[in-house]
Amino acid sequence: MRVFVTGAAGFIGRATVQELVKNGHQVLGLARSDASAEAVTKAGAEPHRGDLKDIESLKTGAKAADGVIHLAFIHDFQDLAGACATDRAAIEAMGEVLAGTGKPLVIASGTLTCHKGVLAIEDAEPERNTPLSDRVKSADLVYALSKEKQVRGSAIRFSPTVHGAGDAGLIPHLINMYRLKGSVIYVGDGSARWPAVHRDDAAVLIRLALEKGTAGATYHAVAEQGVSMKDILTVVGKHLQLPLQGQPVQEAMGTIGFLAHMIAMDNPTSSEKTQKELGWHPTQPGLLADMDTSYF
Repeated sequence: MRVFVTGAAGFIGRATVQELVKNGHQVLGLARSDASAEAVTKAGAEPHRGDLKDIESLKTGAKAADGVIHLAFIHDFQDLAGACATDRAAIEAMGEVLAGTGKPLVIASGTLTCHKGVLAIEDAEPERNTPLSDRVKSADLVYALSKEKQVRGSAIRFSPTVHGAGDAGLIPHLINMYRLKGSVIYVGDGSARWPAVHRDDAAVLIRLALEKGTAGATYHAVAEQGVSMKDILTVVGKHLQLPLQGQPVQEAMGTIGFLAHMIAMDNPTSSEKTQKELGWHPTQPGLLADMDTSYF
């Protein structure tokens, strides 16, 4: 299969390209710069110049492919609504090209769109009244394309931490911030749980969703249902040799800003249905072990 991948030069994207190529697929990877094009080429894909706001580049990429994997997202939390609007416009453009073909369109979403404090399952209705809810509309769009336009669309909800060597996401950001602060802060009693998945396991899931995912399905890229924030930050404190301290959320906001809300989110998530339906079996190290060996 010839596959168009947005975000192909990214942390998850590069692993996905390698997984696709290893399993006999040809990959066309969206690249917005010379550096991105080089990364795409090194991963084994053919670069396709453009970006998420270049609608014509997205259409030509999708038209040249037998399926699309959409991983790119503008991570601008100062303008999350704008980033989500750009995401939907990209999906709509590629979906227009794929309409009537039955070809797969796999998009990235997140488990943090699910209701907090309860075990999230694939078929549960997401939250629709939080700042993160705007991203749910992207998944809604894919489901509509599946139902109305004969596109085999699916949405993969990724764990808030997709870990592995080279990660530049939330965990490394927390590590760098605490190093500067001189202490490691958790919120409340630290019992909030984050699901986790290694990027190599996530890449396998993405490929399986492309190859045999069901139209209109939601899948969970989750290998560990919930790792407590206190356990995560204990590893950080150990390696940085810094004291660990719990603070109420309002006090923590004064110390670490908006991240206090992020690390207080209790987001346990199941992937039981995903694993059963797609035959996906995560095999890579868990988050805490991976942090010990790859993050310091």
